[in-house]
Amino acid sequence: ESMAHSKNRATDGKITYPPGVKEISDKISKEEMVRRLKMVVKTFMDMDQDSEEEKELYLNLALHLASDFFLKHPDKDVRLLVACCLADIFRIYAPEAPYTSPDKLKDIFMFITRQLKGLEDTKSAQFNRYFYLLENIAWVKSYNICFELEDSNEIFTQLYRTLFQVINNGHNQKVHMHMVDLMSSIVCEGDSVSQELLDTVLVNLVPAHKNLNKQAYDLAKALLKRTAQAIEPYITNFFNQVLMLGKTSVSDLSEHVFDLILELYNIDSHLLLSVLPQLEFKLKSNDNDERLQVVKLLAKMFGAKDSELASQNKPLWQCYLGRFNDIHVPVRLECVKFASHCLMNHPDLAKDLTEYLKVRSHDPEEAIRHDVIVSIVTASKKDLSLVNDHLLNFVKERTLDKRWRVRKEAMMGLAQIYKKYALQAEAGKEAAKQISWIKDKLLHIYYQNSIDDRLLVERIFAQYLVPHNLETTERMKCLYYLYATLDGNAVKALNEMWKCQNMLRHNVKDLLDLIKQPKSDSYNKAVFSKVMVITRNLPDPGKTQDFVKKLAQVLEEDEKIRKQLETLVSPSCSCKQAEVCVKEITKKLGSPKQPSNPFLEMVKFLLERIAPVHIDTESISALIKQVNKSIEGTADDEDEGVPTEQAIRAGLELLKVLSFTHPVSFHSAETFESLLGCLKMDDEKVAEAALQIFKNTGNKLEESFPHIKSVLLPVLQHKAKKGSPRQAKYAIHCIHAMFSNRDTHFAQIFEIQGLKLMVRWLLGVKNNQSKSGNSTLRMLTAILSSDGDLTEQGKIGKPDMSRLRLAAGCAILRLSQEPCYHEIITLEQYQLCALVINDECYQVRQAFAQKLHKGLCRLRLPLEYLAVFTLCAKDPVKERRAHARQCLVKNINLRREYLKQHAAVSEKLISLLPEYVVPYAIHLLVHDPDYVKVQDIEQLKDIKEALWFVLEILMAKNENNSHAFIRKMVENIKQTKDGQCPDDPKINEKLYTVCDVAMNIVISKSTTYSLESPKDPVLPARYFTQLDKNEDISMKSPSETEKPSRGRKRGAAANQDDKGQESKPKRGRKKAANTSTDDAEDQWGEDSSMAEASMETEDEQNSPPKRGRRGRPPKSAASKDETPSKGRRGRRKTAPPADEENEEEQEEEEDDEDDAGSENMEVKPKGRRGRKPRLVAAYIYDLNIDDLVLNVLNTHKPFILNKWLFTEGRQIPPAILWNPHLRKGEDDLQSHRQQLGKPGTQTPVAKSFLAFSLDAACSLYMCLGLFHGFYLTHTICFSGGRSRAAANQEEESEEEMNTAQQSEEEEDEPMDSSPKVSFLSPENP
Repeated sequence: ESMAHSKNRATDGKITYPPGVKEISDKISKEEMVRRLKMVVKTFMDMDQDSEEEKELYLNLALHLASDFFLKHPDKDVRLLVACCLADIFRIYAPEAPYTSPDKLKDIFMFITRQLKGLEDTKSAQFNRYFYLLENIAWVKSYNICFELEDSNEIFTQLYRTLFQVINNGHNQKVHMHMVDLMSSIVCEGDSVSQELLDTVLVNLVPAHKNLNKQAYDLAKALLKRTAQAIEPYITNFFNQVLMLGKTSVSDLSEHVFDLILELYNIDSHLLLSVLPQLEFKLKSNDNDERLQVVKLLAKMFGAKDSELASQNKPLWQCYLGRFNDIHVPVRLECVKFASHCLMNHPDLAKDLTEYLKVRSHDPEEAIRHDVIVSIVTASKKDLSLVNDHLLNFVKERTLDKRWRVRKEAMMGLAQIYKKYALQAEAGKEAAKQISWIKDKLLHIYYQNSIDDRLLVERIFAQYLVPHNLETTERMKCLYYLYATLDGNAVKALNEMWKCQNMLRHNVKDLLDLIKQPKSDSYNKAVFSKVMVITRNLPDPGKTQDFVKKLAQVLEEDEKIRKQLETLVSPSCSCKQAEVCVKEITKKLGSPKQPSNPFLEMVKFLLERIAPVHIDTESISALIKQVNKSIEGTADDEDEGVPTEQAIRAGLELLKVLSFTHPVSFHSAETFESLLGCLKMDDEKVAEAALQIFKNTGNKLEESFPHIKSVLLPVLQHKAKKGSPRQAKYAIHCIHAMFSNRDTHFAQIFEIQGLKLMVRWLLGVKNNQSKSGNSTLRMLTAILSSDGDLTEQGKIGKPDMSRLRLAAGCAILRLSQEPCYHEIITLEQYQLCALVINDECYQVRQAFAQKLHKGLCRLRLPLEYLAVFTLCAKDPVKERRAHARQCLVKNINLRREYLKQHAAVSEKLISLLPEYVVPYAIHLLVHDPDYVKVQDIEQLKDIKEALWFVLEILMAKNENNSHAFIRKMVENIKQTKDGQCPDDPKINEKLYTVCDVAMNIVISKSTTYSLESPKDPVLPARYFTQLDKNEDISMKSPSETEKPSRGRKRGAAANQDDKGQESKPKRGRKKAANTSTDDAEDQWGEDSSMAEASMETEDEQNSPPKRGRRGRPPKSAASKDETPSKGRRGRRKTAPPADEENEEEQEEEEDDEDDAGSENMEVKPKGRRGRKPRLVAAYIYDLNIDDLVLNVLNTHKPFILNKWLFTEGRQIPPAILWNPHLRKGEDDLQSHRQQLGKPGTQTPVAKSFLAFSLDAACSLYMCLGLFHGFYLTHTICFSGGRSRAAANQEEESEEEMNTAQQSEEEEDEPMDSSPKVSFLSPENP
């Protein structure tokens, strides 16, 4: 009622001003207007809602102040004062404003909004009035009047924009609070929130705007938190329009939708309660980019530190995990990158992530595998407890990745983890124990062939495993306990690393020495050769070669750099000196304009490898002191987690290794005195280690440290006389290495000489003028022949006998390395030595193989000793076979590489070319004691397996047409006789048979064997007689070669041989060349001893297995009535455990099955013009008769089949008898059946069947279709094109001998007796 009355008064038009205020109009000055308005403001400010009279009194004034004159006044002070009055008017007249016109209300609120911009300048004198204005309208909620207006959205939007624009870091908390109050009242009390108004809020969350005005972001954040419940439906509607319906036009913020979701989630997750299910739908979108955006968004949401999204929305979490297997690479990459944040902020999710990271660690994309490593390592470095063992294992696996970038990241990551938690122990002993495997794994990588891997391992060792910047004592302590806790393979890798660095250091030193020499052609070749050697020890040898050449030129021209490098590679260079030298060289070679260049990087790599950053004289002294502390019990071994015994043993081993690689670093009085103290200790192991170190490092002790020598010599003499066997041996070594008048010292120590001493003496003499070499070899041979028991009284224990056999075999190997002694070693002695690799004792075989391999790798043993490894083909222990194969591979590759680098050694080709091992292997197998019966199938299979053992490696690469060269070599051997027993027909028959097996392998495994051989092979004269180029041995009949008939029925002499064979064991050492077969067999049969009974109780390792030992007869005589068992390969070997044996048997069976396919082959005649046709023999087992006929059709050549096609008592297949082309009649068959059993004989029936024409072959193939499954087994020979006349001539020359043999056979065996071996029977498939 009062308001209505006031409005009536207002119509009167009379304006009442507060006391002391005159009329305010455009007729007064601005200053006067401001003064009067201030008084008006004061009046309205003091009024309250209860002042009814004043409200009525000043109503016209309130209306007057809302006139356009004031609202559009040009002066900002006037506008500000008017705005303050209007704000108070809305407060006083609330809840109904005195203004009724919607347009006027809109103008007023738009005017007030514009005045709020004055809040921006906090330094302004009028800021307090602007603040008053804001405070007033916020407290009164004046803008709520606009809800009824049609243009309310425009008013509110402008207000929001203005407030977000003016807010800045100069405003205090009250300004911020009033703004939030003002805006939140509009959202909470209004009926709706328009998209335009929502955009004015959300735009401040977009990253670009957020970075421009952080205060606006904070204001929007506070507003959204305050109004979360009210504004959530409008936010949901916005995202629904954009995400689900694709209506991007509804807002300009559509392109920032994923950024907004993240910000809103961080502000208040309740704002997105209905939006998150939409994200799950988007994760399955067909659009790659859209999925990628959603994945990036969710990665941040799930990975946020305080996020509980994964636990609150498990379906969305599982859907997100599925994106780890997304088809789009960037999506998978984003998921992997997210993993580190998730692991660090949410360890409870590690279990869910592990399985997916495992799959991604094998991702085909290199970048993804790389980022898996980065994610896991990043989390590990923050806290090791954040990652489980499975995740660390993924990093471990990637150290063997095919890509260098991934391997490098994995190795460096593990190294950083190890240094932080093992060396610095930042997480305690338990964490250090958890990652203790890292050091072993990193060193194992040194076994890789890649030079990049090896260089990185060296860098990791110097920076992380044993940091080179540690103080000397601490560094040696670190190395000491590291070495004590490494596994065996890691220790070997570390030793190899020092060895490689040492070799490279020597190569650089050699290059420096060469550069000092005058220039010449030989000089250039020598420098180039040394440059190539150095290049192979640096990454990317192809590019590095030019850089090393450039370095050689720099060294020639710059004396200062040369001097620095000489100091660096000097054995006496200290670690501190090395650091200075490296800095000086890199500084000299570097350029300020180009601080990093490829040449300088290569030089840094080289310096890094050759600089002694760990070991010098001071370091060795500190290391020995550390070992002494452990020996004395004053070291903190237990605190380091290493038992004292283990620490001492490892420390001594470390010193021994360093005495090989860094001997000069031991040359100090302090070090030698410490070693002398160790030598006097009661502990045998310590004393032995000290002796070995003295031996390696004491070459200058006599002249440089005479006071040490005077004390050391009596100790060495005492150890040699009274010490343990090992100490005595090492003491002798020391005296020999350290003292000049060693003979005098030796005379005081011993009176008799041992095996090794004799050998070393012979090696020192290097001539056989006194025939000492012959007598020594006879003694060594006697030891091998007697199983290591020279007295043959059975008083020596089996372990000692094994050691003696090993020593004798190794002694022969050492003598063979000197040419003067190799010449006097007979073939029998060589074969006896070779049989040691098949010794019954596993340790003997193992040690002998290692010695053999070592001598061959040094290119000191003759090539024939490489053939010894072929005898390992039937070793019962899988590891021994694998080791022998590795040795063959390494030696063959070594020789090939040597020949490539030394092209001038062609005159020594027969001693270096790996293919020349084939004649030696053939000869060794011919004289193999296991090879008794020439045509025994099982023995031939053993021969084939042994030959394939070496030929498989030789034929892996057909370099320079080596396959044809091998074939030619085998053909040439067949045109010779055995050089050891040239007149022994049985040996020669074995030789040709083994050659046939070898030829079969070459032909079956190669497609280029028939090409022209690159060279004419030269056969070793000791092993084979001179090549007979006028006749083809392979086509000789038995009468021509004086060989016994293969497989014929034996006469009296044959039976006598059989008896002798039964009485002797299946394995026997080779007899002397001049001993007859019968005498040797009798000797083996009569040899017996009671020692066998006493040996049966020995340990299992040396106990005799159930088959005959290789190369030696059993001590007990075999019963003459006893049926001999089948011969087996190898000296009797220790049987492996049952499970291993079964596994090996299974593997052997599978190998046999695989071999069967390769044996069914077709041999194509070469047919080269101008060369004599040659008969090529091939052993073919289990050949189907269909294949036989197909071969006939393909080759159009006549066949000659051996006797086993038709044997006595066998029926000729009806298919043959029914065919008119083939059958000569049953009578004809019976009359010649007797002669079918003779090799090389072609009877009319045989010729009827074998020498048929092409149409006959077709007819035969048709007939034989009825007899599927009929198999031929034995030798099938393909004629190289002999004329029929030549074949008939050979038949006639053989008939006389066959008739005589037939008469002998008929006396001893009845005609109807079946043969002992039926090659067509089911028992012999």
